Amino acid sequence: MKQFLLTFALAASAGLCQAAPATYAIDPSHTFVTYEITHFGTSTNRGRFDKKEGSVQFDRAAKTGRVEVSFEIASANTGFAPMNTHLLSAELLNAEKFPTAKFVGDKFVFDGDKVSEVQGQLTLMGKTNPVTLKAMHFNCYDNPMLKREVCGGDFEATIDRTQWGVDYGLAWGFPKNVKLIIQVEAVKQ
Repeated sequence: MKQFLLTFALAASAGLCQAAPATYAIDPSHTFVTYEITHFGTSTNRGRFDKKEGSVQFDRAAKTGRVEVSFEIASANTGFAPMNTHLLSAELLNAEKFPTAKFVGDKFVFDGDKVSEVQGQLTLMGKTNPVTLKAMHFNCYDNPMLKREVCGGDFEATIDRTQWGVDYGLAWGFPKNVKLIIQVEAVKQ
């Protein structure tokens, strides 16, 4: 009987260990935060934030998780220096006063075994509002070079920039809606 109880206790504790969330570190070489906004309904202006960091807690069995991605506003890159300068000014993202932005997602929604969306909060320009990132792609794989599991995908949301106080150009016809794209890959630690 003692042997049975000991075996049962060990098996139960092993099951609990497997159900614990795993920690993943965001891989900056495969993680990008970008945005898209139309320009007078003609073309699409795009930019990205080159400096970003974060982490992911992910429990596939429990279908739960938490993700944090921070990005430096001053690292905004549109590919055109004068546009970068304007983007960082007080008229738009005010990088001097608000140097970082952060998305914290604490509710993962699944479609079967795949993450379909992450619900959370985006802090930008000192204001925090709810944002739901829809998974356009999601996958986990064993990375042959790192010899570790990597999980990630492409996540998108359309946000109303005025919720964060970014209203430059509205009177001229610039749209208030901006597509936010967070492409992330994170390496299991």
